[in-house]
Amino acid sequence: MNRMIVANLVHRPLRSLISVIAIAVEVTLILVIVGFSLGMLNDAKQRQAGIGADVIVQPPSSSFLAGITGAPVPIKVADVLRKLAHVETVAPVIMQLNTTGAVEVIYGIDLKSFENLRSGPFRFLAGGPFTGPDTALVDDYYADTNHVHVGQTITILNHAVKVAGIVEHGRGARKFLPIQTLQDWIGAQGKASVFYLKLDNPDNAALVVNEIKSVPGLQNYKVLPMREYLSMMTAGNLPGFNTFIDVVIGVAMVIGFIVIFQAMYAAVMERTREIGILKSMGASKFYIVDSILRETMLLAVAGTALGIVISYVVSDAIRARFPTLPVSIQGNWVGYAVIIAIVGALLGSVYPAFKAAQKDPIDALAYE
Repeated sequence: MNRMIVANLVHRPLRSLISVIAIAVEVTLILVIVGFSLGMLNDAKQRQAGIGADVIVQPPSSSFLAGITGAPVPIKVADVLRKLAHVETVAPVIMQLNTTGAVEVIYGIDLKSFENLRSGPFRFLAGGPFTGPDTALVDDYYADTNHVHVGQTITILNHAVKVAGIVEHGRGARKFLPIQTLQDWIGAQGKASVFYLKLDNPDNAALVVNEIKSVPGLQNYKVLPMREYLSMMTAGNLPGFNTFIDVVIGVAMVIGFIVIFQAMYAAVMERTREIGILKSMGASKFYIVDSILRETMLLAVAGTALGIVISYVVSDAIRARFPTLPVSIQGNWVGYAVIIAIVGALLGSVYPAFKAAQKDPIDALAYE
């Protein structure tokens, strides 16, 4: 039977190749899009961890994703936080979401307090700190991708600024401005989006959180130890992420289902006489169904393998060309993609297989 199945596929190479490519596209679609989404989330998580804070304080009703809520609270809150026990440094940061050209969050920072957090001073790969209100710092990923050098003028939020320094990536944002500059640009003078706290001992985070929540006026603020905050940065907590993934999987399955259904249905129609010969020689309905399903399985396995290879090649190419767009293909999602592709292909072949099994051998032998 296996030899017959392989011979059938080789006999129609173009149709077999199209089926394999369609399943490969299905697998690639799932792995690359899901990998891109997870990669962006993991990258944001790593950059938040790289800030080096022990506690994060966010305004009431703010999203757990830093940078989404703008600058809604007075920066004077930092003065209140500095007076609390165990607090050594408070770094106010103003954040602005920018969707021009790319989705990114711009940080306005007080350089001194930001560098006093646990991660320490920026590691400058070129240039140095801000030299004025209209200067900026960028990380090495952004600089490499956009061919930016120290002293060059770039546009941030429709304002021209000069690059004062290029820093090592992993400290929250990819572009940094003086905090007052960003406040003036977005009309949020004297306000901040978030406060990062460094404590005398990270183990005192729970004590400080409780103390902040007992301060009049701060009871409704979102205050979390940084470890807990980072643990919340998962796909399940990202608004709309699971729905987006379900849509991607649904579209991918439809692609695989339709292509396999069309290919196997056409194959059954073309093999009417061959099926009649098999049945006249004693082949059972189960034998006919089994042969069709095995043929589908072979196409699915070949397409899945090709899709996995293409996905890794595409992810490597994206990382090499666009370091700021990480793609994280995880092993569990490779397994999910394999199962989805094979199940979708088998479902697409069920009807053609049973239609072939129901053919009358006499009518099939008389078919021209």
